[in-house]
Amino acid sequence: MGDTHTSTPRGRRREADRNDARLLQAAREVFAELGWDAPVSEIARRAGIGMGSLYRRYPSKELLAQRMRIVGMEQLVTQARTALTEEPDPWAAFARFLRDALSAGAGSPLLPLVGGRLPATDDVVAAAARLRAALDDLVGGAHRAGVLRADFTSADIPLLLEHLSGRMPVTGQRAAELHLRYLDLVLAGLRTSAADQPTALVGAAPHWAELSELWNAPEG
Repeated sequence: MGDTHTSTPRGRRREADRNDARLLQAAREVFAELGWDAPVSEIARRAGIGMGSLYRRYPSKELLAQRMRIVGMEQLVTQARTALTEEPDPWAAFARFLRDALSAGAGSPLLPLVGGRLPATDDVVAAAARLRAALDDLVGGAHRAGVLRADFTSADIPLLLEHLSGRMPVTGQRAAELHLRYLDLVLAGLRTSAADQPTALVGAAPHWAELSELWNAPEG
């Protein structure tokens, strides 16, 4: 009898999680195609979820977009920590993380869509801090091993992924192939050795405060 009483809530939780994942994926696609002014009804339609269910979970478009940001950062943290744990070689960990992050990115960068529109909530700030710590560990390991150019910073990574994940009018599989192709070219330019020191990059590296200004609406 105990299993009967607990299975229904667990089943509902799983269904809610599946609905949430579909909503976030649909929102990313719809925002990428139609821009910020895309109707929420189109997000619900593509997710196969009723408007009532959507509004119970996310009463506004802004709350939905905030959740997209947090989930995206959490995913990057998991990918970075997994790469660090499973790849003892610092360069292999760095390259694996970028490939995993790009492959899972759905080909629609978020920054042009929501950058500067939303405030930095406590949850957003906490997720950003976890992301910075994970990327600092990843880049720091590669720097200490002497395999990553010294002028590349952890704050370069989010913008690099945004640049590499642009939408293209091709099939999903072909887009993924092209994204990874250009990532390989970037990786070739980022790797260093004692016998081959790269030329300096044009422009200063971004910093985390600058990323915060790009993403978040001004306070007040």
